[in-house]
Amino acid sequence: MRKISLIAAVAIFAACETITKREPISVNYPITQKVDTVDTYFGTEVQDPYRWLEDDRSPETEGWVKEQNAVTFGYLDQIPFREDLKNRLEKLWNYEKLGSPFKEGDYTYFYKNDGLQNQYVVYRKKEGGEEEVFLDPNTFSEDGTTSLMSLSFTKDGSKAAYLISEGGSDWRKGIVIDAESREVVEDTLVDIKFSGISWKGNDGFFYSSYDKPKGSELSAKTDQHKLYYHKLGTPQSEDKIIFGRIPEEKHRYVWGSVSEDEKYLFITASTSTSGNKLFLMDLTQPDSGLVTVLDHTDSDTYVIENVGSKLYLVTNMDAPNKKIVMTEATAPSAEHWKDLIPETEHVLTAGTGGGYFFAEYMVDAISKVLQYDYDGKLVREVQLPGVGSANGFGGKKEEKEFYFSFTNYNTPSSSYKYNVETGAYEQYWKPEIDFNPEDYQSEQVFYTSKDGTKVPMIITYKKGVELNGKNPTILYGYGGFNISLTPSFSIVNAVWMEQGGVYAVPNLRGGGEYGKKWHVAGTKQQKQNVFDDFIAAAEFLIENKYTSKEYLAIRGGSNGGLLVGATMTQRPDLMQVALPAVGVLDMLRYHTFTAGAGWAYDYGTSEESEEMFNYLKGYSPLHNIKLGTAYPATLVTTGDHDDRVVPAHSFKFAAELQEKQAGDNPALIRIETNAGHGAGTPVSKTIEQYADIFGFTLFNMGYDKLPNQAVLKEFKD
Repeated sequence: MRKISLIAAVAIFAACETITKREPISVNYPITQKVDTVDTYFGTEVQDPYRWLEDDRSPETEGWVKEQNAVTFGYLDQIPFREDLKNRLEKLWNYEKLGSPFKEGDYTYFYKNDGLQNQYVVYRKKEGGEEEVFLDPNTFSEDGTTSLMSLSFTKDGSKAAYLISEGGSDWRKGIVIDAESREVVEDTLVDIKFSGISWKGNDGFFYSSYDKPKGSELSAKTDQHKLYYHKLGTPQSEDKIIFGRIPEEKHRYVWGSVSEDEKYLFITASTSTSGNKLFLMDLTQPDSGLVTVLDHTDSDTYVIENVGSKLYLVTNMDAPNKKIVMTEATAPSAEHWKDLIPETEHVLTAGTGGGYFFAEYMVDAISKVLQYDYDGKLVREVQLPGVGSANGFGGKKEEKEFYFSFTNYNTPSSSYKYNVETGAYEQYWKPEIDFNPEDYQSEQVFYTSKDGTKVPMIITYKKGVELNGKNPTILYGYGGFNISLTPSFSIVNAVWMEQGGVYAVPNLRGGGEYGKKWHVAGTKQQKQNVFDDFIAAAEFLIENKYTSKEYLAIRGGSNGGLLVGATMTQRPDLMQVALPAVGVLDMLRYHTFTAGAGWAYDYGTSEESEEMFNYLKGYSPLHNIKLGTAYPATLVTTGDHDDRVVPAHSFKFAAELQEKQAGDNPALIRIETNAGHGAGTPVSKTIEQYADIFGFTLFNMGYDKLPNQAVLKEFKD
C-alpha cells in the first residue's frame, strides 16, 4: 500500500475570515499492478501499464474495484456534513413530478413519480375516469436498477411494446403486451441496442440491434447495426433483417420509423454520430424495395412529416442551422427538394402537431418557438412563459391540443396545454416543491475564448450572493456531438445553490447551440477549442469575482468527462476540485470498445494518421498526467456496467493519477456497482452519488460544515 498524507484544510469563512484546521486525513491507495504493454503508433511506442483493467469482468479487476471503493468510501465517511447533504437532497427531491400527457387509443397516459420512487410510473385514465397504474418499473427488480427506457403503442392503442434496461446497460429487452389487459403476449425479445420500436399496424414492429459480440459483454466492439422486423407470434430468431445485412456496408447506427399514416418506413443509417444516409420503403406495396433519398452521410437529414406522398424533411445540407424542405416520395432525392421553412441565423429544432409545424429556435441557447402551416406560412410566435427551455411542441396530426413543458436553471419544469388553432395555452401542472425560484437569478454573459471567439455562459445563484471570490462554484460543460446545453432545472443544483453555490454553464464549441459550424469548430484537430473555451470560462468567473481557484470545481460527464480530464491536466492550477464522470479518457483506444468507433467524427482516431495520433496523444487525459504535478482534488465517478463509455477509461485514469499525484489533494474513484452510463439510475442511488460529490467538493474547498446552516435548521425543524 502506498500511503499519502492528505491535509484537508478546512475553513469557515465568517466575516472575520478566520480559518480552522482539522487533523490531516491519510489516504492509503491500493497498489495497482502494472503490466508491460506497449503499443506502437507510427513508430512511437506508448506504454499502457494498466491495460489489464480493460478486462472489466475479470476477478482481478473486480478485486481492484472493491479495494478502490473501500478507500473512497472510507474517505467520504469522514466528511462531517455528508449525511446533511443527503437528507436535504431527499427532502427537496420528495415532491410529485409529472410528465406531459399523451393520448393512445381511448386512454391518456402520463409518467409520474410520487417523490422518492426509484423509477417513474406510467399511469393512464379514460376521459372522466380514474387514473390507474399501467406500468410500474419499480416492480421490475428488487433493487430498482431495472428501468423502463421506451414505450411504443400501435396506432389504435390496443398493443404496446416497451424496452427495459438492467443495471444501466445499453442492451435492452423488449416486452409486448395487450394494452387493455396489460398481459404479456410474446416471449421477451433480447439483445436490442440503440433502438426504438416502431409499429407496422398491429402485426409487428421494427427495431435495431447488433449481433451480440463474443468475449467481454461490456467492452467488446459493436460496429454493424441492423434493422429488424418482428412479426407477432413468431420467435425472435425468425425476425427479418430489413437493413444492414451486407457485411461490407457497415453502419453503426440504423433507425427505422413508420410514418403516422403507416404508409412509409423511413430508415436512417450512419457510420458515426453525425451524418446519415436516408431511405424509404412504401409499406402499402407488398414487394416494395428500398428507395434511396440520400446515399451519403454529408448531412443530418430526416423525414419529419408526410401528407400522402408529399414528404417534409429537416436537413442541414447546405444549411448549417437546419431548414425544412419538401419533395415527393416518387422523386425524393436532394435535387428535387424545395425550401419550405428556410434556414435562419438560429438553429432549428422542428416538431409537428395538429397539422402544423413547430419550429423551435435556439437564440443564444434560449428557446423561441414559431408555428407554421404546411404551406410554410408563419401562423404565430408562441409567447413562452419566460426565458428558458421549451420542450414537447408536437403531437398527433388529428389532435388539436397537446402539452409542452417549460423550465430554466432556477424554475422547476411545469407543463402547459396548448391549442394549435388559437395559440392559447394554460398551465396544466406545476410542481409543489420546497424551493422558491424567486430567490435565485440567472444571467447570461458572453466571454472571450483564447482565439477571440465569443462564448455564451449562463450563471445562476442565490440573490444577494456577494461576488467576493469566495463562492463555491461548479463550472459544468459538455462541448461535443452537436449537443446543446439549454437551461433546465435540477434538484441537485438547487441544493448546491441553497448553500450559496454558483452554477455556471458555458455553451462551448463542439455543441450545437450555433449550428453545424459551431459543432465542427470543436471536433478532431479543433478539439482544443473546446478546452480553451472551458478554461476561458473559468478565468472569467475568477476575474469577475464569482469565485476563485480555491472555490472552483469543474464537472462534466461522458464527453464532458473528457473535457474535465483534459482541462485538469492542462491547467491543474486553475481549479480546486475536478469531477470527471463516466469520461472518455483514453483517446488512443476509445474506438476499440463497444460503439466507440462511431465517435470518430468528433474525435478522429489514433490509427487514421500520424498527425491525428499526435494530436490525440497531445490532449488525451490518460496520457498527459505528469509525475510530480499537484492536480486538483479529484473524484472520478463511473459505473461498473457502463457499456457505452466503458469503465476502463476511468479505471486507468484513476490508477495513473494516484501514482503520479503530488501534494496532498486526494485522487479517488467512486465506482457504482450494477450501474451503467447514467440513464435509468434509481433515485436512491442518484441522491447518494450527489451527496458524495457535493460533500467531496465542499470539503476540499475548505468547509467543515455546510455554508448555509440556516437551510439545514429549517428542514430539520
